[in-house]
Amino acid sequence: MTTIRPYLPTDWPDVQRIYADGIATKVATFEATPKPQNQWESESVSGSAIVAEIPGSESLAGWAILWPVSDRCAYAGVAEVSVYVGSDARGAGVGKALLKELVTISEQLDIWTLQAGIFEENLPSIRLHEKCGFRIVGVRERLGALDGIWKNIVLMERRSSVAGT
Repeated sequence: MTTIRPYLPTDWPDVQRIYADGIATKVATFEATPKPQNQWESESVSGSAIVAEIPGSESLAGWAILWPVSDRCAYAGVAEVSVYVGSDARGAGVGKALLKELVTISEQLDIWTLQAGIFEENLPSIRLHEKCGFRIVGVRERLGALDGIWKNIVLMERRSSVAGT
């Protein structure tokens, strides 16, 4: 059974390892290296970072966090989600547990819209987001290049029925 809890700064080595795992897949992010800890902590939505633990494991299985989409006040209730699962824990329900908890946290923080930009070929992530109430808004064609290869990004969103009403 996966346990979800708030992120602690001492979790950073595992968060960074899982982040690097995701970068290595070439289907999770345009990032080439993990953000530094201070940037990851200070630029995210305060109080949104969570981690997943699997009993009996000495390291974290995954993490999730919210990022503001804009500094304009009109977008104060809109955030982008990041969900990363370590390579040794994929397919075990860790991502779903993290994303469901992140949705709950977002509503407690009065965030009314969550968005996710997912590489078109990352079908497991697209399906995960759909299972957690996200819908496909559209495809942003050739949004950016990774290792010289242009990538299409599936834009997904989830509107809260609780926050921002």
